[in-house]
Amino acid sequence: MPSQIIQWFPGHMAKTRRLITENLADVDLVLELLDARIPLSSKNPEIERLCGTKPKITLLNKASLADPAASAAWAAKYRSETTRVLLCDCITGEGLGQLMPAVRELLADKLERYAQKGMQGRRLKAMVVGIPNVGKSSLINRLAGRSRAKVENRPGVTRDKQWVTTTIGLDLLDMPGVLWPKFDDTAVGENLALTGAIKDDILDIETLGVLLCRRLRALYPDQLCARYKLTPADLERCPEASDLFLAIGRKRGFLISGGEIDTERTANMLLDEFRAAKIGRITLDRPAAQKEE
Repeated sequence: MPSQIIQWFPGHMAKTRRLITENLADVDLVLELLDARIPLSSKNPEIERLCGTKPKITLLNKASLADPAASAAWAAKYRSETTRVLLCDCITGEGLGQLMPAVRELLADKLERYAQKGMQGRRLKAMVVGIPNVGKSSLINRLAGRSRAKVENRPGVTRDKQWVTTTIGLDLLDMPGVLWPKFDDTAVGENLALTGAIKDDILDIETLGVLLCRRLRALYPDQLCARYKLTPADLERCPEASDLFLAIGRKRGFLISGGEIDTERTANMLLDEFRAAKIGRITLDRPAAQKEE
């Protein structure tokens, strides 16, 4: 599957790289959005390199869908002298009240210089970066107080840069969301596909469903069993993830003629329920400490 992802990936990284390079000097800081369910897999290494030491606030978006303990561990990992980390939900606005205090803390020296020059009311500027479908447009619309950026629950909606004025004294420069052309770690491509950062219609949906079963059994077996009414005996009878996938389809009654499992319906149900956190609050990228545990 990872080879499929790389093969189908629309390569617009060069354009975004150019836009970031051309506009970075015009902003005071960078707002980097990550998906809290995959804080490592959704972190574009190219953006990290391009932005360098520019002051940055990392927003772990969709935190309401992610494992709280894992989110806290990732926030601690990414926090540094030049980076602040916030857990948030850009659709509901949860956590975004912390944004301007974090901006003022991060830019305290610059704001002090502005004050000394009598420029206290000067509006600040931030560049918004992140991979497709991570919530950049939702963030912008929430902060603008109206619909300024196009929002859809699919990747690749924002095609070019755009400036947006917000209600909190921060002007936002929205960048197109793109992936990078090669994933060094197979799990990165898998996680991007499972969370919807890569369009579902370019991948085999049943393969994704089986993959999700494998990952959930390894990381969150109790939540998986509770959601789909599976017993320890059921798991023992399903040594392979494909067996588990079919068992879940059978439990849900997704049968077609001849008693076969409707695998497409099963896969769509699993992905929809995972993405809506109906299985539970799940983080697919595990911090090193949790991996050791």
